Order: sequence, then structure tokens, then C-alpha cells
Amino acid sequence: ECLSRSWIFVKVLAYTESLHGKWLFSEVEAIFSRRYLLQNTALEIFLSSRTSIMFNLPDATIVKSVVHLLPRVGIGTLYGLPQARRYSLASPRQLFKASNMTQRWQQRDVSNFEYLMFLNTIAACTDPGRTYNDLNQYPVFPWVIANYDSEELDLTLPSNFRDLSKPVGALNPQRAAVFAERYASWDDADIPAFHYGTHYSTAAFVLMWLLRVEPFTNYFLSLQGGKFDHADRTFSSVARAWRNSQRDTSDVKELIPEFFYLPEMFTNSNDYNLGVTDAGVAVGDVVLPPWAKTGEEFVRINRAALESEIVSCQLHQWVDLIFGYKQRGPEAIRAMNVYYYLTYEGAVNMASIRDRVTREAVEAQIRSFGQTPAQLMVEPHAPRSSAMHMVWFPSQTPMMFSNKSQQEVIMVLKFPSNSPVTHVAANTGPMQSPPAILTITCSRLFAINKWNGLCERSSASMEDIMRLPVEIDPLLVANMGLHRRQIMDPVDHSVPTCVNTFTVTADNRFVMLGGFWDKSFRVYSTDTGRLKQAMFGHWDVVTCLARSEVGVGGDCYVASGSRDATVLLWRWSGRELALGDRTMHGNMRSPRAILTGHDTEVTSVAVSTELGLAISGSIGSPCLMHTLAGELLRALEGAGATATPLLLAISQDALCFGYYDDGTLLSFSVNGRLSARTPTGDTTRAMVLSADGQYVLTGGDKGVVEVWRAYDLAKLYTYPMCDSSVRALGLSYDQRVVIAGMAPGSIVLFHINYLLAHRHTAQST
Repeated sequence: ECLSRSWIFVKVLAYTESLHGKWLFSEVEAIFSRRYLLQNTALEIFLSSRTSIMFNLPDATIVKSVVHLLPRVGIGTLYGLPQARRYSLASPRQLFKASNMTQRWQQRDVSNFEYLMFLNTIAACTDPGRTYNDLNQYPVFPWVIANYDSEELDLTLPSNFRDLSKPVGALNPQRAAVFAERYASWDDADIPAFHYGTHYSTAAFVLMWLLRVEPFTNYFLSLQGGKFDHADRTFSSVARAWRNSQRDTSDVKELIPEFFYLPEMFTNSNDYNLGVTDAGVAVGDVVLPPWAKTGEEFVRINRAALESEIVSCQLHQWVDLIFGYKQRGPEAIRAMNVYYYLTYEGAVNMASIRDRVTREAVEAQIRSFGQTPAQLMVEPHAPRSSAMHMVWFPSQTPMMFSNKSQQEVIMVLKFPSNSPVTHVAANTGPMQSPPAILTITCSRLFAINKWNGLCERSSASMEDIMRLPVEIDPLLVANMGLHRRQIMDPVDHSVPTCVNTFTVTADNRFVMLGGFWDKSFRVYSTDTGRLKQAMFGHWDVVTCLARSEVGVGGDCYVASGSRDATVLLWRWSGRELALGDRTMHGNMRSPRAILTGHDTEVTSVAVSTELGLAISGSIGSPCLMHTLAGELLRALEGAGATATPLLLAISQDALCFGYYDDGTLLSFSVNGRLSARTPTGDTTRAMVLSADGQYVLTGGDKGVVEVWRAYDLAKLYTYPMCDSSVRALGLSYDQRVVIAGMAPGSIVLFHINYLLAHRHTAQST
């Protein structure tokens, strides 16, 4: 291995400046072996910046050798598997059996969307499958809605949904009879019988769906010889596309994930000339169903339908068709689910074809016919647990806030210092040891308050029932060892102490604090209260901090904003328990990226590794959006010309939220489109998002916590008024408790009813 590495350094690294790109080993989070053109010769590497690179190598032996030279990260930690190289080389079926994702989906710990993405991802490992980096193996999602004509869509009516127990080609009985007759009467010695001569997913179909979005527009033009297709064949109407998939014997297309999260795919924002149909209609934006007035509304309702109880009860049957026991063999024949033989792995051995012309012809056929994913199971997939059997759902079930849900204050916990609680970190997940709510006051006194959670009275002992959800930090109660809880280093008092001044690591072990006169921000141990790191890089005082969600091994990004009008992105290593990248200069640590573009003091920042984005705001200027590599993407216009963003957040559904000093709350898509705006009627001090991204919670000087629906910022609920200002907000890991930090030095816990939430969401669009 040493010799191999030496060879790489000498022969390859000398030329890296002219190569496609360079990536740090420390950025690698997951490694998957892949198939390219039905051959097990590809490798896909996922990075902490939420980008991925796919390599096609000469043969499978080299794939294995490269995996053993790369970091030992396996396929990451998302699927409950150890970080070992053998999982990067494992078959899809092995990964499926070893992973805990099916159990988590059944228990509703993950959404239908996440589970389908998991199946698509692992089905691309070694054997046939789906990946964003290969249009021939693009992720496949089902049509779920069958009604594209009504003015309103009721998601409680089964008639509005597609039958997921049948492939698209068998949904129309008359057309199904044609396919059945084709299979029964097939007589060819060289080509096995099939129902469908076309596939549900090909590169051409993916490009057709994404025609209006770059870089897919250019890919489409390359495929079509530099011209757009005839207007009558162009994706111009959702209802028309659905009808064609029910009537046309050459159309059995399923959908792609973007139908559930990318509204821009329906808008011809670049004003491409897509032609005129035979009926004289110019093709521009995609015509949406009457029940969706905008692309955003279509995506929201389509996603709600995917997560509905009706789909949840059937989705395992669609999985059986695409990834399961009905994909091949006698069960596939009975389910009318047999495609052209070249779409299946093993149909042809490319390595045995020596003639270049013949090989290219077979490759062209494979590209044309599509590729069927790996078969993950040979037995029926287990159904999802009924929502009515679940008491609560850890993170994916939407919250509901209404007068019927009997919301109430659970408890009030008063701290001895009487200093305003300006930061709340609710790191209460089961992986924490122990789970705790970490609070920080304006005087920089922090407390690690043990989290006991809410007990289920039906099965709890009297001791559990009497135990409070939160226990105050024993060091504060005993009034001993307070030096372990107090940050005494002097700060620049011109920087106001607020929720943005601090951030906390996900394991509660370290507090990060800005505002120091020497232009640093600092990392302190919560166990000893001692300084661990002082981070330098800004040319002026640090005004705000933010932490991303946690990735592999506890790694995450930390963003620091400053009066020098820049934002620095730092990498926190969960293994080293240290911030920043090592440099050649002793103990100095460097940021991963420098984000520029602001002209004034940065006031707020948010960062998401899941989306690979950071947004930042400065005095009197619009927010800026950057990639985690430091590339400026766009400005988020929509606030007043002189408004200053004070609070920012990014949801997993790719919405950006900002509260501005003129009292308005705004939401943007990640592509910069203003989605909604509303006045809060309060001087808002804190903002937090629910884990599913469907709700925004705010609190401020009025002393109330208010809840807003994310997609349109409609106010849904106002909690009982407190007797003082709300300075900080947090949500417990199980999403059942809202924690509000108050100005008099206390926290107030509010309850959320999840069972009613699920019923409410299932009945609405």
C-alpha cells in the first residue's frame, strides 16, 4: 500500500492542477461501488459538502483497489451500518438486509421520500440501480396522484390516488390487455418475451422532465442534435403526461424525485423557444393541474400525497415491483411487470464483446432501453405500521397547533442568575449521553440541564410520572464549581449578546462564542469551562455563529460572520474534537472556505450540509447564498431596500427563512424565489424550524411563541403569553416539546400533540 501511495504521489499529484478537481480525504463521507452501462466498473464518492463524484474505471478489480486506498468510511452512517470498506463493495441485497432503514420506515422514523431515496441509492451499488450522476440510472419515484383535473384535491379520497400495486403499464385495463397479449404471443428465439418495449426510466425521459432546468437543457440539446424536440412531444402539461402514461403503449414512465421538491422544473424561466404544437399552442411553462396554481403549490401537494396515509399503506407494493420480488421471474409475469431483456443486469457480458463496433451498438441499446435497478428482496416487502398504532413519531410527523390540541405549559425552570437566557441547545436525542438542554445566559453562564423527556403515562411508574422533564444543572443548584459553567474571558461589549452569538456542538461538550475584542471566536469545554481553541481568521470582531446538522462521525460545519463583511466556514471534526483544517504552521487552523460579497457587517448566518449551502445577511443588504466551497450563488431579494436580516434558517425542504429588523418574516426557495412574506407583529428575538421543515416557530418581546406554516407563512397558533420577552427557542429531538429561553433567566416548556397532528395533516392539502 505504501508503494501504491508513493506511485500516486509521484505520478498523479504532480498533474492535479490540470485535472477535473481535487477533494480532501477528510471530506469523504461515503463510498459506493456503482454500475455503468450494466458493468460493475464505477465508483461514486459522497463528500461532506453534499456533492458527489462518479468515476468509471477500467474494471471491477481496479474499483476494489481504489476503495482500499480511500478512507475507511463505508457508505456513511445514515443507514445504520458500520464504517467499513466491505460495505462499499457489498451487493445491494447485502446492504438492504444489513441496514436498519426498513425498520425505521415501518416505525415512521423516516418519511416515504427518504425511504425511496435510500432504496434508489443502495440499488445502485455494484448492481443495477439509480444515481444522480448517471442519467441512465436516475432515481425513480412513483406517480401517486391520479386526479389532475379537479379544482381542489382531497387527499383523503382513495379515488384521487394511483393504484401502487400495479406498474404504470397495467393501470389502464384496456391497455394492459394489449401488453398481456404481446407477452403471451411472443415468439422469438433470441429475445425473451416482455410486456413493455420501453422502460419506466431512461436518460431521455429524465431530460424530458428536466428540460427547462440547466444543465439538463444542454444535455437534452446534445441528445437531440442541438434542437429541441417537436412541441407535441415536449413535456408541456402534467395532466397530459399522466394521460399519456395511461393510454400510449410506448409510454410507461414513472416520475423522478424532482417532482416532489423542485418547482423550478415547471417554469420556462430562461424563455427557451420550445415550439408550437399542432393545435397552435406555444409551449412555455408546464401547465399545472387546476388544484395547483404555482409550481411551489404543486410540489407541496404532490409531496403531501406521497407522505399521505393512503400512499403509506400501499408503498411497499410499489417497492415490490421496482426493487422487490415482483421485479423478475414468475411473480413479475403475474404482475405484468416484464421489460425488454437488455434493461436487466446480467443480460449481456460487455467484457466478452471484443469487437468495438458491436460493443458500442450494445451500449447504445442499453442507453435507449433504460436500466432496471438491483433486486433487493425476493420476498414481499413488509407494510408500514399504521399511523393509528403510533403514539408519536420522532422527527418526520408534522406538528399541529390548534385550539383542539389542548396545548399547555409543561413546566417553568428558573435559574439562579436572573440573567436572560439567550441561547437554547436542545440536544435531547437518544444518541446523547446523557441527553440535555444546554442553556446560555446573557452573562455567559451556561447550564447543562438533564433531559428526562415526557413519559407515557400508560406504561410509566409513579416515579417516572413524578419526575420532571428537565432537571436543573446540579452545579447551579449546589452553587459550587460555578467556574466550570462561566465564560469569564472579556468580550467586546459593542457586540450585543443574542441567540446568534453562540453555538453548541451536537454532543453538548463544547460551546462556541463570538464577540471577542481580538477578532477571534472561541471554543470552550462544557465539562471544565476552559478554553479549548481560539479561532482567528477575521479582520474584525466576530458578530454571529451558526452550526450545521451533524454528519459522519460527528463532523459538521460552523459558520462565523464578522464586521469585516465576510463569513468563514470551518470544519468541526468529531474525531479530533477540533475546529478548522490543519495547516503547515504549527497549531494554526484554517477555515474551509471564505464567503465574500457583503459590504457591511454580517448580522446573521445559517449553514446546511444537507443542501451544501450557507446563507448570510448583513446590515442594510440582501441575504447572500453560497455553496460550502465558497461560490456565490445568488442574492435573496425581497426585503426592504434597507432592511437587515437578524435571524436566518434553512429547512431540509430547501426553504430559506429570514426575520428582518423591519418586523417581517420572509421565506425563499434555494433558487432565490421569494415564496412568502408576513409581518410578525413582534420584535422577534428567536426562530427555530421543526425537524420536518413544515413549521417555523418564533418568539420575541411580546412574550409569546408563535407558529407559522412554512410554505405560506400563515400563522397557525399562538402559545399562552409569558410574563416577559422570549430570547431563545429550541425543539426537543422527538419534536414533542418547545423550549423557550426567557428574559428573567428561566426556560418555559410547551407541549406539542403529535397524534392529532398526523390526523390533521393527512386530511389536508
